[in-house]
Amino acid sequence: MAEAKFGIRDKKGYYIPKKRVGYPPVFVWPPKPMAAAKWIISIPGYFLPWNIFYVVVGLISWFYLSPTLDAFAKPTFTLFVLLFLRNSVLVSVYFGAFHYKLYIQRNQGSEYKFNPRWPSKNTKQFLFGNQNLDNIFLTFASGVTIWTVLEMCILWFAANNFVSVIKIEDHVLYFVTMVLLIHFWRDLHFYLIHRLIHWAPLYRLAHHVHHKNTNPGPWSGLAMHPMEHLLYFSCALLYLFFPFHPAFVVITLVHAGLSPAPGHAGFERIQKENGDSCDIDGYAHYLHHKYFECNYADGILPLDRWFGTFHDGSEQSKTRLKNRLKQKSLKKIQ
Repeated sequence: MAEAKFGIRDKKGYYIPKKRVGYPPVFVWPPKPMAAAKWIISIPGYFLPWNIFYVVVGLISWFYLSPTLDAFAKPTFTLFVLLFLRNSVLVSVYFGAFHYKLYIQRNQGSEYKFNPRWPSKNTKQFLFGNQNLDNIFLTFASGVTIWTVLEMCILWFAANNFVSVIKIEDHVLYFVTMVLLIHFWRDLHFYLIHRLIHWAPLYRLAHHVHHKNTNPGPWSGLAMHPMEHLLYFSCALLYLFFPFHPAFVVITLVHAGLSPAPGHAGFERIQKENGDSCDIDGYAHYLHHKYFECNYADGILPLDRWFGTFHDGSEQSKTRLKNRLKQKSLKKIQ
């Protein structure tokens, strides 16, 4: 099997990559400026393959697939429908591409698939008794709806001059800098929100819906309770507090709306037609779905490492997690 080059199967058939989860050489001590600069322009790196894609899709969505800002001054149902359809098409094409390649075509079978089982089809755990149908329903009925409503609300503030809106030609450097920093903000926001919804009351109320996907697939990415969707997409509310361009809002929401797909794909690598394969960086978040209390961010910022919730997939990390959970249980008893 081709996967033997990159990982092994345990006794239960679960795929374990040889590569350990790690962070780029940016927030390290002592500093490594040359390594950091090389990572920024490398593939994979800060821009490629993911971040530049989300930025470009976000820019196209605002400048070519959205009405002018004036249209948001008095929102209409027609405006909502147009934006909902735009966002739905983006999700359908992107999430659907991963699902079609890995779960419908199945040309690579279970090669590089972490969990050897396929998504559940006959279980009372999921709505309609089907994991994928449940996830697709939550993605569009709640996820894309809340994404669209938040987008309209924030741009309503901008269109009615309740916040300061910049012009690109007057603030080129500021515009470019903010766009390039969106991923850092998303990392920080996601970690904070994710830790919050793992608080027991919120977990029982909302986040348990997402964690029904212990064997995640692409459509698991946005399968959340409406309350979690509100918190998750609240990343775009940041721009209400300082001058911004509407594109910032759209790019941030596109980033939040599309980026869960590869992280939830359930595979470490996707095979190409020529027999090669590419790493889609899904292992860190798969470990979160498997062990629950680790890898809350799995992004560029080493927040899990700083706060002791990092799991790199090794036996040592597994042991540390067990000890941490044991200590947590003892504190509850005391």
